[in-house]
Order: sequence, then C-alpha cells, then structure tokens
Amino acid sequence: MKRSDFFMHMDNGKEIIAGSEMHQYMCLLSQEAIRLTTELNNSYHTSEEIVSLMSRITGQQIDDSFSLFPPFYTDCGKNLKIGKNVFFNSGVKIQDQGGVTIGDGTLLGHNVVLATLDHRLDPKYRGNLIPAPIHIGKNVWIGANATVCKGVMIGDGAVIAAGAVVTTDVPANTIYGGVPAREIKKVHTVFSDSEWNPSN
Repeated sequence: MKRSDFFMHMDNGKEIIAGSEMHQYMCLLSQEAIRLTTELNNSYHTSEEIVSLMSRITGQQIDDSFSLFPPFYTDCGKNLKIGKNVFFNSGVKIQDQGGVTIGDGTLLGHNVVLATLDHRLDPKYRGNLIPAPIHIGKNVWIGANATVCKGVMIGDGAVIAAGAVVTTDVPANTIYGGVPAREIKKVHTVFSDSEWNPSN
C-alpha cells in the first residue's frame, strides 16, 4: 500500500476495519514512529537535533523555530503538520492518523493529548477505527493535561485551560475549560504589537 493512499483514506474520514490491509499499514507506521520517538526520548539532543528528528518523525521539514522538551509521543507522526515558533512541553502525545495541523506560535503544555481516532461503539466492531482531523490555529495555548478530541477545530488566539477535555470547536480568542470544555470568557488583547512597551 502507498502512504498517499492511506492518508487519502484517513483524510476522507473513512472507517478502518480491524485487521484489514489499511489497519496493518497503520500498525507499520506506528512501529516506525515508536522507533524514532524512542531515539528522541532516550538521550540528550540539541535543539537542532530535535528539529532533525521531528522532521524524520513527520516526514517533512520542521521549521528551525520549533522547540520541544522531551519526552514526546506519537503513534504515527506522518499526518502531523507543525507551523513556525511552535513549542511542545514534556509529555505531549499526538495521535495524528486522522490528521493534525498546528498553527504558528502555538504552545502545548505538559501531557497535552491530541487524539484523532475513535473506536466503534458497537462491541462487535469495537476494534474498528473512525478518524477525523484536529486543526489548531495560530497563537493557541493549550494548558497541561488537556485533551483535544477528534474533529475539533480551535481558532486563532484561543486558550484551553489545564485539564480540559475539548469535544467541540473552539472559537478564536476564547478561553475554554472543564470536562467537557465550555467557554469561560473571551481573550482580550491589552496592547497591539505596535503599542507594546515593557516599561509601561
């Protein structure tokens, strides 16, 4: 099976039948991701080496502005797109088979989970997987131990509170928290970039 065929299937949100050729290919990708994340997590690496390893994990060039505090975990990696000036704190876990896009300037806190797969509810077919993408906008801050579920879009400038479980879309410039996450308040910008002066 070609990688492009697999991701076309995933990006279209089609169910993966347990034990099928598609499922077996997904398991092969997982083994590669496990090997590379083990290399990343089990010895010291410079920031340049981390960018290089993340480029291998994702299969595409990660911008030099990316930074990460290990450990980092993914069971795929090849359907993960990361923008510029993105930061992952330690323990981030990304299940990206269904597709994860992370916009410029986004910060992921300790132990954040991004999960793009669900199992069928019918016990007879519980091993089957249903994918849907996660899209995180620019300058988003996701707090420690938050979980973002499949199919969620988070707008630019939003904040996800620590420990939240996000099951619905989050509008831009809002703060969401709780289980399941709900809007707490709006994000208000005190200064525009041109007005900011630390001496004020």
